[in-house]
Amino acid sequence: MISKKNINNTIYLFFFSHLLLWTIIPSFSNTNLPLDTIEALAWASSLEWGYNKHPPFSAFAVEFFYNIFGNRDWAYYLLSQIFVIASFYFVWKFSLLILEDKFFSFLAVLTLSSIFFYNFTTPEFNVNVSQLPFWALTVYFFWKGLSFNKRIDWILFGFFSAFGFLSKYLFIYILLSLFIFFLFNFKKYKKSMKNYFLSILISLIILIPHFNWLIDNNFVTIFYGLNRSGISDLNLINHFKNPIIFLFKQFIILIPFFLMIFVIVKKLKFKINTKDKKNLFLISINLIPILLLTLTSIITGAKIRTMWMTPFYLFIGTLFLMIFKKEIDQIKIKRFYYIFLLFFILSPAIYLGVSLVDKTKRTDFPGKEISRLVQNKWDNNFTNEIKIVIGDEWSAGNLSYHLYSRPTWINDLKNDTSNITEDQGVIYTGNPKILKEICPGVFGTIKPYGYCMIGKR
Repeated sequence: MISKKNINNTIYLFFFSHLLLWTIIPSFSNTNLPLDTIEALAWASSLEWGYNKHPPFSAFAVEFFYNIFGNRDWAYYLLSQIFVIASFYFVWKFSLLILEDKFFSFLAVLTLSSIFFYNFTTPEFNVNVSQLPFWALTVYFFWKGLSFNKRIDWILFGFFSAFGFLSKYLFIYILLSLFIFFLFNFKKYKKSMKNYFLSILISLIILIPHFNWLIDNNFVTIFYGLNRSGISDLNLINHFKNPIIFLFKQFIILIPFFLMIFVIVKKLKFKINTKDKKNLFLISINLIPILLLTLTSIITGAKIRTMWMTPFYLFIGTLFLMIFKKEIDQIKIKRFYYIFLLFFILSPAIYLGVSLVDKTKRTDFPGKEISRLVQNKWDNNFTNEIKIVIGDEWSAGNLSYHLYSRPTWINDLKNDTSNITEDQGVIYTGNPKILKEICPGVFGTIKPYGYCMIGKR
């Protein structure tokens, strides 16, 4: 049994253990960084205020780490865990404000170990992981803003809201949920209205460069998201099938969480006081985003991808502990700890086992070795550095990440071929049959990709 006096030390031990475990294991088991991380690094080779698939923050984050650590894979697993632990920390801070009890707040954070979004999938730094701390920070400072109406809390709310939106547009669902809560409780929080609108203004100012980029690039990022959701498929059955599949998957995902919670609940009896602002707020931040996403699927027929739900369950432990606070059986708490330890150990063990046994994954791609071979062939034929790599985010992105000169990644030149000269040092990657026919420089093949090199001799 963990005493209440030791809770602070214990939760920081949990944070550190989680960070260390999920940094070391993928660093040991993976030959190559995951797809989404390589993709973010490819974008980061030429920083912009947006990219063809997503807003720019994930690229900003990996580029910051690249400038410090270079192409050391462990650094990006560490980056991902820093984002995860930051979100855990602010779930902890928020739970202390809401539950007013260190022990229950501690349990609320531990329950997150039962949800695979916060362990098994976290080695891959991507836009979903990038949202996590901002989702937690946004909720935390919104609640502080409502509770104390200090301008600094509202400024920070606006600031982190913008960064969350710059991570992924799906962040709008938590912002809409907070707005709905504010709207329906307007009389209670009328004094906060000026500061709330100040926070919105701050967010919009931060987002102006991205909005300008969107306009200049014909809203390509938004259209990508719509296509990914399958909205363009005009099939009436999707308006029923996709929401049902989505809700069923959420239930399956949360089974381990329910196991952790219900093992310490005496009776499944609860009565939610809807007049209590804390209860209403917890319901709003946990259920309204899921409800809005479900309605989106019903109305548009959109297919909601499982990984999109990564930040949505950060506060689910806080909600259930608030609901069952009076029904928690302290005698059964050891069972909770055993189940927590099971998930805490089992998740990385499974990840390690899968990584070592299955050698067909992208994380087994020999990106470093291929880049070494490409670099050697380049050095044997050309005198200048490689400045540009052209191709998809995976094949060309790996070159951009591993090559000494950190060349700029470009997906497709389209009509800009006239701007590329041999002095710049260019490598095209792609279909070897096509490249061999059109390559004006030195051609080579490292299956399954072809490489066309154009440089200064």
